[in-house]
Amino acid sequence: MFKVLLTEGKARRGVMETVHGTIQTPVFMNVGTSAAIRGGVSTRDLKEIGCQVELSNTYHLHIRPGDELIFRLGGIHRFFNWDRPVLTDSGGFQVFSLAKLRRIKEEGVYFQSHIDGKKIFMGPEQSMQIQSHLASTIAMAFDECVENPAEYPYVKRSCDRTYRWLLRCKDELARLNSLPSTINKKQMLFGINQGSTYKDLRIEHMQKIAELDLDGYAIGGLAVGESAEEMYETIETVEPYAPADKPRYLMGVGTPVNILEAVYRGVDFFDCVMPSRNARHGNLFTWKGKMTLLNESFYSDPRPIDPDCGCPACRYYSRAYIRHLFKAKEMLGMRLAVLHNLYFYNELMQKIRDALDEGRYTEFYKKYVPILGGRIG
Repeated sequence: MFKVLLTEGKARRGVMETVHGTIQTPVFMNVGTSAAIRGGVSTRDLKEIGCQVELSNTYHLHIRPGDELIFRLGGIHRFFNWDRPVLTDSGGFQVFSLAKLRRIKEEGVYFQSHIDGKKIFMGPEQSMQIQSHLASTIAMAFDECVENPAEYPYVKRSCDRTYRWLLRCKDELARLNSLPSTINKKQMLFGINQGSTYKDLRIEHMQKIAELDLDGYAIGGLAVGESAEEMYETIETVEPYAPADKPRYLMGVGTPVNILEAVYRGVDFFDCVMPSRNARHGNLFTWKGKMTLLNESFYSDPRPIDPDCGCPACRYYSRAYIRHLFKAKEMLGMRLAVLHNLYFYNELMQKIRDALDEGRYTEFYKKYVPILGGRIG
């Protein structure tokens, strides 16, 4: 299902075949947590701006509108009219970051909904059942995401429990995929490597989950308090022990520079709410660096956000106009900004793939790390 086409150093150019289409890697998955991109972006828009994979969240869709409803309506692809791959996060991160009064047990997690306080239980089997109802292309294993920093003994116990949960996830998804009522009987499972910033725990955990022959392997528990340098060091620590013939997914990361650095270290899949979240506040990414569109310097600027960008916002509107929309609190401003940032991220990934295809990724990486980490205006 996944093939590495070529490498440059540790950077990898790959292709993944799924029941919902082919994924060219490295790839950035556009985050639609509740089956929608915040900012008024539709699935038709996602195709126009080059999205390959959409990511939705198990926890949020279970809470609202309910996975049973989505199942009755034919799965998430029919629900929001999308015929390309979808990855569903397991809900683990949201349980640990949003839920009220959570209690972690061997069987799973007892918690209260962040919306209405309703008591909920979620364990590995429940997460797989919800994701099977959603019928996503790729299901993520249920895990515990530990904050950084964390005490070594607790992280060790958490890693061991996350491994036991992964075994249960694998068994349950195999059972679900065999049922005649299951919508997507070829749903794939990615395991998640944990271990905070402790090298020995990261290595031990990756070695154990690598033996399970899963469809892919994620590096979780990063971008939750550690420095960028610690994150890159963790990737370098784990990479030699991740199966070379399976995709590698860095969860919840990150900035354009984070992506360039992680591709350089051998990562294939990415997701992050940053491009859409930043856009909704007028913080935009361009090929000359980051831009705060609300700055006074753009009040009368007739140029597009990025003259080198082909997104709908840059093709038709000026910086001055989009800034005006934000100041006037018109929703169109937010929508255009989100379209721009997502287009930029998808184009960044295409340029990364092109550079790998042409044997010049190292050159591309060295050129754009300082540029994309800087600011304009």
